[in-house]
Amino acid sequence: MNEFGRKYFEKVLYIRFDQNEQMRQLFERSSHDMKELLLLLQAAARFKITPGNTLIILDEIQECPAALTSLKYFCEDLPEYHVMAAGSLLGVHQHRGTGFPVGKVNTLHLYPMSFPEFLDALGYGYDVEIIESGNWQNIKLFAERYTHLLKLYYYIGGMPEVVSTYIETQDFAEVRRVQNEILSNYANDFSKHVPASLAAKLSLLWDSVPEQLAKENRKFIFAEVQKNMRARDLEDAMDWLIRAGLVYRTPRINEAAIPISAYRDGAFKLYVSDVGLLGAKVGLDISVLVEKASVFREFKGALTEQYVQQQMRAECALEPHYWQSDTARAEIDFVIQQGMHVVPVEVKAETNTRAKSLMSYCRKYQPHVAVRCSMNDYHKQEIAHSEKSSTLLIDIPLYAVSQMAKECQSALRLDDIPMPALLPPIEKI
Repeated sequence: MNEFGRKYFEKVLYIRFDQNEQMRQLFERSSHDMKELLLLLQAAARFKITPGNTLIILDEIQECPAALTSLKYFCEDLPEYHVMAAGSLLGVHQHRGTGFPVGKVNTLHLYPMSFPEFLDALGYGYDVEIIESGNWQNIKLFAERYTHLLKLYYYIGGMPEVVSTYIETQDFAEVRRVQNEILSNYANDFSKHVPASLAAKLSLLWDSVPEQLAKENRKFIFAEVQKNMRARDLEDAMDWLIRAGLVYRTPRINEAAIPISAYRDGAFKLYVSDVGLLGAKVGLDISVLVEKASVFREFKGALTEQYVQQQMRAECALEPHYWQSDTARAEIDFVIQQGMHVVPVEVKAETNTRAKSLMSYCRKYQPHVAVRCSMNDYHKQEIAHSEKSSTLLIDIPLYAVSQMAKECQSALRLDDIPMPALLPPIEKI
C-alpha cells in the first residue's frame, strides 16, 4: 500500500493502529465529525491532506473499530479523499454488523501470489508472457525450467513476505522460518480476536485440515477433528476460518448440471490458503526439491490439488466444486462451470495420467470438454461416445494451470457467443 501511495500520490499518511495509541484515541473521539478528524490528522501528519494527491492508509484497522466506522463517513462526507484500509480478516470480521461500513467501501480480495506472479517476482516475467501466449510449442521448449520453478513454488508458496525472503536470502531455512512465523501469527489471531471457547475450536479445525487432505478420500469429516465432535459443534469455527480467508471450501455436487452450485449435497473438501503454508504445516522437507518429482507426489498428491485449486481461484476467477459417483467409486477432483457447460478437471501429480474416474464421468455425462492437469505436455484428443457425441480432452501442464479458463473458453467457443440484445422497453398499461 505504501508503494502504491509513493507511485501514484504526492503524499502518503500512513497510520498503523496497533502501534499508535494516539491515533486510536483520535479516531475514537472524532470518527463521526469528519471535518474535525481531518484537522486532527493534518496536525498529526504536519502536512495538508488535499484531495487527489494524498493517500490516507489505515493499517491494522481491526485494532480500532472507530476507524472502521469512519470509512462510512469518509464515503458520505468526504468522498473526494482517497482512503485505503487493511487488517486481519479475523479481526475485521469480528466488527461486522456493528461498525463495518457495508456498501461504503470497495473491497479487493487479495490471494497469495499465483504461480505467474511468483515467476514475475523472481525475474521470469518473459516466461509468464510465453505461457500466456498459448503457443504450446514454444512453451514446451522451456518445460524443464518451468517444472523446476514449480517445485520452488510448491515449497515457497505465494505469501509475499515469504517470496521476498527467498529473493533476498536464497535460504530455504529462512523461508521455512518465515512461514512458521506466519502460521504462529494466525494462531495468535485466534486467541486475540475471538472468545476462548471458539479459539480452541479454531485451532483444532485449522490443525485438522492437513490430516484430512492426506486421506485417499479428501472429504472433510468433522468427527475426525476430535472424537465425538459433530458438525454443529464446529460450524461457527469453520465459518470464521472461511471468512478470514485461511481455508477454502470446495463443495461436492451429486449431478453435473447448471448451475453447479444448485447441486451441492453438503459434503466438501477444505484447502488452506497457500501451498507453501500447507507444506510448512506438515513439515515438508527441503529434500523434496532435490529429487526429480518427489514434491509433486508428496502428501499423496494433496499438494498438487492444493496448488491447482489455488491457481483456479486466483488466476482463473473460478469457484471449484468436486464430483463423486453415487457408489463413491469414481471421483473428479474438480468441476468448474464455464458458460452453460460443466467441465470436469482431473489432477495428476506426475506423468501417469490413467484416469478411470474421468473416463467414467465422461461416459455418464458426455461433456463437451474435459481437462486433465499433470506433468505431461499440452495435448488435445477427442474421446468418442457415439457417432454424434464426443468429449475434447485437454491435457494442460501443471505449470500452465493459469491458462485453464482460457483453454476451456476457446474449446467451447464461448467468446463467439453474441451478447443478447437488450429487451425492448415495456409499454405502459
